[in-house]
Amino acid sequence: MGENMTENKKLLLIDGNSVSFRAFFAMHNVLDKFISGDGVHTNALYAFNNMLEIILKEEKPTHALVAFDAGKTTFRTKMYSEYKGGRAKTPPELLEQLPLIKELLNLRGIKTYELKDFEADDIIGTLSKEGEKDDMDVTVITGDRDLTQLTTKKVTVRVNVKGVTETESYTPEHVKEKLGIDPNQIIDMKGLMGDNSDHYPGVEKVGEKTAVKLLNQYDSMDGIYDNIDDMKKSKLKEHLINDKDQAFLSRKLATIDTDAPIEVKMGDLEYQGDNQEQLIRFYQKMSFNSFLERMDVDTDTNVSDLAEIEYSLLDEKALKQIVSDTGVQTVIVESLGENYHTTPIIGLAVESGDKYYATDDVGILENQDFKDWLADKSKEKYVFDYKKTIALLDRYGCKIDGVTFDMLLVAYLLDTNDSKQDIGLVAQNYGHNLPTEDEFYGKGAKKAIPTDTDKLLNYLAQQAQVIVSLHDKMMAELKDNDQDSLYDEIELPLTIVLSDMELQGVTVQASKLKEMENSFAQRLSDIEKSIYAAAGEEFNINSPKQLGVILFEKLKLPVIKKTKTGYSTAVDVLEKLKDKSPVVQQILDYRQISKINSTYAVGLQKFIQPDNKIHTIYQQTLTQTGRLSSIEPNLQNIPIRIDEGRQIRKAFVPQHENWEMFSADYSQVELRVLAHISGDEHMQEAFKEDYDIHAHTAMRIFGLNSTDDVTPNMRRQAKATNFGIVYGISDYGLSQNIGITRKEAAKFIESYFEQYPGVKKYMDDIVKFARENGYVETIMHRRRYLPDIHAKNFAQRNFAQRTAMNTPIQGSAADIIKVAMINMQKKLKQENLQANLLLQVHDEMIFEAPKSEIETLEKIVPSVMDSAVKLDVPLKVESAHGKTWYEAK
Repeated sequence: MGENMTENKKLLLIDGNSVSFRAFFAMHNVLDKFISGDGVHTNALYAFNNMLEIILKEEKPTHALVAFDAGKTTFRTKMYSEYKGGRAKTPPELLEQLPLIKELLNLRGIKTYELKDFEADDIIGTLSKEGEKDDMDVTVITGDRDLTQLTTKKVTVRVNVKGVTETESYTPEHVKEKLGIDPNQIIDMKGLMGDNSDHYPGVEKVGEKTAVKLLNQYDSMDGIYDNIDDMKKSKLKEHLINDKDQAFLSRKLATIDTDAPIEVKMGDLEYQGDNQEQLIRFYQKMSFNSFLERMDVDTDTNVSDLAEIEYSLLDEKALKQIVSDTGVQTVIVESLGENYHTTPIIGLAVESGDKYYATDDVGILENQDFKDWLADKSKEKYVFDYKKTIALLDRYGCKIDGVTFDMLLVAYLLDTNDSKQDIGLVAQNYGHNLPTEDEFYGKGAKKAIPTDTDKLLNYLAQQAQVIVSLHDKMMAELKDNDQDSLYDEIELPLTIVLSDMELQGVTVQASKLKEMENSFAQRLSDIEKSIYAAAGEEFNINSPKQLGVILFEKLKLPVIKKTKTGYSTAVDVLEKLKDKSPVVQQILDYRQISKINSTYAVGLQKFIQPDNKIHTIYQQTLTQTGRLSSIEPNLQNIPIRIDEGRQIRKAFVPQHENWEMFSADYSQVELRVLAHISGDEHMQEAFKEDYDIHAHTAMRIFGLNSTDDVTPNMRRQAKATNFGIVYGISDYGLSQNIGITRKEAAKFIESYFEQYPGVKKYMDDIVKFARENGYVETIMHRRRYLPDIHAKNFAQRNFAQRTAMNTPIQGSAADIIKVAMINMQKKLKQENLQANLLLQVHDEMIFEAPKSEIETLEKIVPSVMDSAVKLDVPLKVESAHGKTWYEAK
């Protein structure tokens, strides 16, 4: 029997420091929301416990241990004093959570352990070897890929990716596939390349690729140095010889000790399971209501008693009470599905005078008293997703006004990082346990309204309760962030403008789209024939596999890139082959036209409603920068750089005879924002004097005396640099965009910054600000948190730095157009015009208006737009009009 017992033994080893660190930064953006009653931060504790729940469920261990580092000095620092020397100090907000994490583990029946002079890795290494000897299956959880060296048939190393709840499992096969070497060669690789984050050097100029290549050839570092004399003379050989001692020292530092003098025995590591009573007290103390809910425990009633809620039926009798109540009231209008312009209302709930009312009978919306109450501006109301609520009620002949709190909008402004489209997600972010829409109704094909009406109405009443209970806290946070005016003066009024635009819709001629569909089909058929003629056979052009065979085997074009399944036929590959064969350009055209045809000419037809209009949905709470995006369908990404894409706009027309489309857009708004934010004198002067900014930049970079000397190619390069700088472009990115070498691009950027020193200073300052504060802001205090600004991984950190530079520029441009839209809508009403604002596409607004009003629009639209926000440089607006959207450009 004893032997069978061992078969099921499962040892779970967790790298405490590394996972805690990742947990902290995974929830860095909600640092100030996760604070216990004693004022201790709990974000890392919360994320760590989330991970633990998942891992325990998946791994079902019989034995478990979480290892921690004992201190700064270890046998490695004695060998090499600089070891881990470059690491930033652990944030105090994380340090104060480590004892709590250990306490949590103890209450969850998991042993913790640290050993003087050794790191957590060494404890894990030693125990994983012991577990393997005892024929146990071992799983290691860590945020540090260095531990993958422990991987064997019995030991799997799961490395955290994207925060802590997702992991990538390294088995010997996965190590081989991912790194190109075996687990036992990882230390040799680290020896050769060193480790920046642990601050030890390897061999000069040897990175991961070179190291892997050498190890595949010579098997190990010893093998390399045994054969070094036979290597042919090269810089690499020179570096290997010069840095030999360094390489062996680095390998030693990288090697996990699997024979550390640990004092815990396997018997001490039996997984005990939760100590229910004490864990409940601990969760209560930490205000972890969602964990308490999972344990089926009543939470403190004041905070979040959401399991069952007392509500009455929302009927004629209840309405009399609601309508007569004074004080703030909360309204929930529920529908299922993406497109609220077509989905029905499935239920309503109202909170009024501390009482809750709910119904699934939409007939109540025909009650005149209810209609009047909803539309009464003086009755202050709270909702979740005001725009959706307006649209749903509108279809049932009701208006809603007086809304001062839109919980969705406030949640979005407080943190743009996670999607907040669901009230359950917002509630859970604040420790309230409200199910999300998917959790409550089910997902995909299983999505359905519960047959038990009471269950549905209880859920709607719970939603209302969450809004009531979180209002004060969320509005206080908004005020602390200096974002109250952004909310009151821009986002909330904009919701009403956007809902007007959505309900108005834009007229689209299905017949015109049909006509385009037919002509695109004809063109595709012609291109197809000439591709077949060039290939000498018919094949499926849409199959990368078949296309690859034709291009690279039959037509013998040079192979640029291979994929796992064959040859790559991606756009960037085809672009490089364009001049090698005319068939390549035909394939590119075929793909482009085929995409425009299916997405727009055919795709848009199904979105035309019975009123001959398309009613898109503007997503106001989606993008990280504050820009709007649109879905159902997306009207903001109709390609305009290519004529076939532009043609699609011919189908967009005004709704009446004798009306026209009118469009106005900001010229180079992001560069003007950059000139304003950076305060750069040269750039500001160019805009104030109304120079051609790209020609002016070219003149400065190329050291010319006048813009007359600038060639079209110089202007093109300067333009790419101007926009590249706005997006935090690298020398590599710029070199790709303008077709010069990386070295030239680096010089280009350098001379750009010499000419515009204010821009350089802005870039440096904003990255510094992001590092110190964890976020950046626009001119209107729109915030974006950047948890990756401290990431160990260079690529993540680099992306966060570029984002820090770009967000204030892009986001401020978004602020400006939003203010302009609000002011524009007011102005149209003031002037008593019939014109409608129909669409917003990035920096452009599109209207429809009677021909007789066009002259008025030509005056007032640019004047409203260029005065939207006062910058240190003028805003410039260009407008056009015509019979269709295509002509108004």
